Amino acid sequence: MSRDTTIALIRRYLEAFNAKDFDTMLACLDDEVIHDINQGGREIGKEKFRWFNAKMSRHYDEELGDIAIMVDETGLHGAAEFTVRGSYLATDEGLPEAHGQRYSLPAGIFFEIEDGLITRVSTSYNLNDWIAQVKAG
Repeated sequence: MSRDTTIALIRRYLEAFNAKDFDTMLACLDDEVIHDINQGGREIGKEKFRWFNAKMSRHYDEELGDIAIMVDETGLHGAAEFTVRGSYLATDEGLPEAHGQRYSLPAGIFFEIEDGLITRVSTSYNLNDWIAQVKAG
């Protein structure tokens, strides 16, 4: 897979996230996609990814900005760095109470690509920074 093709795939995935077009996001993923959740567990498969997106959209309204996409020369590994700007809509289990707090924090996703599809999505952000922003309200 070429670098340009991988960049286009990652861009399509991130643009779909911003558009809340979860079907397009899922179309970018391999059926057995590995999803490493920030400071959480690992889930495997598109169906689990679909459920994760549904849960997240109940609790958070987010948009990614300042996106920088990086891809290695093989096109098999990529990353995106961005700023997450969002609102905390409904209290998520184990986290502070939600009442519409706004937040902005740097984050990133690491990707693995195979046969034109994303086979791994590993998200990383500073949860303590997010909690501090939400508590400050």
